[in-house]
Amino acid sequence: MSTHSTHPTEHLSALSSSFSPAVLTYLKSIANNEHPLPPSQLQELQSYLSKPHNDADPKSQHTTPQASLPPRHHEDKPNGSVDLKHLAEYLASPEGDAMMPLGDTDLTYPISNYFINSSHNTYLTGNQLYSESSTDAYTNVLLRGCRCIEIDVWDGDAKSSTAEAEEQSEEKKHKHRPHIPRSLSPHHKRPPSEKDRPVANNSAGETLSLPTPWQSASTAARAEPRVLHGYTLTKEVSFREVCVAIREAAFITSDLPVIVSLEVHAGKEQQEIMVEIIEQTWKSMLVKPTASECQQLPSPGELRGKILIKVKYVAPERATRRERRQKAPTPSMRRKDSSSSSSDSDNQGSVDAKEKKKSSIIEPLSALGVYTRSYHFKDLSSSEAAVPCHVFSLSEKKFMDIHESHGPTLFSHNRNYLMRAYPAGTRVTSSNLDPAVFWRKGVQIVALNWQKFDAGMMLNEGMFAGSGGWVLKPRGYRGNSQDQRFGVSDESQGGAISHKTLSLSIEILAAQELPLPIGDHKPHSFKPYVKCELHIEKQEERTGASIEGGGRSKDGEYKFKSKSCRGIEPNFGGEKADFANVPTVVEELSFLR
Repeated sequence: MSTHSTHPTEHLSALSSSFSPAVLTYLKSIANNEHPLPPSQLQELQSYLSKPHNDADPKSQHTTPQASLPPRHHEDKPNGSVDLKHLAEYLASPEGDAMMPLGDTDLTYPISNYFINSSHNTYLTGNQLYSESSTDAYTNVLLRGCRCIEIDVWDGDAKSSTAEAEEQSEEKKHKHRPHIPRSLSPHHKRPPSEKDRPVANNSAGETLSLPTPWQSASTAARAEPRVLHGYTLTKEVSFREVCVAIREAAFITSDLPVIVSLEVHAGKEQQEIMVEIIEQTWKSMLVKPTASECQQLPSPGELRGKILIKVKYVAPERATRRERRQKAPTPSMRRKDSSSSSSDSDNQGSVDAKEKKKSSIIEPLSALGVYTRSYHFKDLSSSEAAVPCHVFSLSEKKFMDIHESHGPTLFSHNRNYLMRAYPAGTRVTSSNLDPAVFWRKGVQIVALNWQKFDAGMMLNEGMFAGSGGWVLKPRGYRGNSQDQRFGVSDESQGGAISHKTLSLSIEILAAQELPLPIGDHKPHSFKPYVKCELHIEKQEERTGASIEGGGRSKDGEYKFKSKSCRGIEPNFGGEKADFANVPTVVEELSFLR
């Protein structure tokens, strides 16, 4: 291995070309201990200098392909000063990142003991009313660390292979043409009327109406489910293509489990195709059904590389009864001397209709929900609320209503069982709620609109950065890791964990190469400033009182804004943001934005 020495003046010249004058001035003052580093940072720097290293330019993205050089022989300089070149290398390294590494996460607790990085209406690329649906949206969020994604599934339209080929050809020619509703498309076929349906004779010689065929032997020509935001102008994407995109991207950045939340609007036949596509596409990635009923949730460590399906649960015996009723003759076809009274038949008919409306999911699809079974929320004292693998999904408004009426019970429930919260349907611009409010109530799956990077998404990034998408809850927020077969208690959020007083000081020195706002091409007219906010728990969250804004994403409770400077390389002169004696802080659930 060959090495060469570099003259100190060459080091200084290289640094001068890499940093702005203001930044370089501060680096020199830190290196000379005129502007000393805090003890914790100085210790990190010394640890960095003692490691084997690659002799690379501090601003370069690449290192030389040669073997690592030995540790730097750091000489003790007077007053704790350090070599300027080594300081620059440290600041450009992962060790110099402002974000502290999370360290190893304990992945042995049941999955209800973790916050999970989650997306709402994942398929959309923009607003909730008329944006495109795309498989790229799934790839994007999965590569960014999302571990719970959503698919809204609707019946697809059957079309001939000729029509499909013509449509694909037209799409290539007019890639950016406006979307035409299928009902107005020249390739759209109207549903057949009753008189169009084929008929056949049964063994008794009665004429029966057969159902319209819904698929052909060719998967290319049959109707397959589609993904879109129902009753809006959003564009659709194929369910099969979505499943393929998930398979390809699910475990690239993390091998921790992915939860797929299915919102199913498709009919029975299309649900059967959904099951077929899911099993064909995800194969061994799927969590297999267990031989017995789930008594305790598994841990994320036990589910590495696995996809969990969250779907409405239908008890197998209930699904079987429903299928038998659907196949049975209608009341008008029964013998008149039936032993059932007319009142009993009428009552049974109303019960059947009611049960059919509630149980629209077929059993094979429901069976895919092994540890994440979706149940309709009634209240926190219902029998479903004690099922170990149940998941309740609540809109932000419904959640806030329960917070005010049953706050301690809600918090206690979420220590032991999974809950999902999602943005209100009125958020048509894809804005977000304040996820920290919901995390502090113990909600594991706080689904956000990743289509917009607003305050809510910034807090989400702060929570999950470097975590693999699963973050262990603070100790007082966790349930019993040994046994989940117990009810909820009245333990409040306020008493679950000790609160601390925070004093935080941030010194703002300088910046360089700031990007100009879109459309602005004059650096001298650019006036950047630094704004930061503390997001901490409010008293109303602990007591169950009404929370101002109802959980909407908003500014933090403690704010700071620096003076403005001119240009893309501002010097803020060491201005300080001081947050002194901030009370009742839960470190793991408080955020600086």
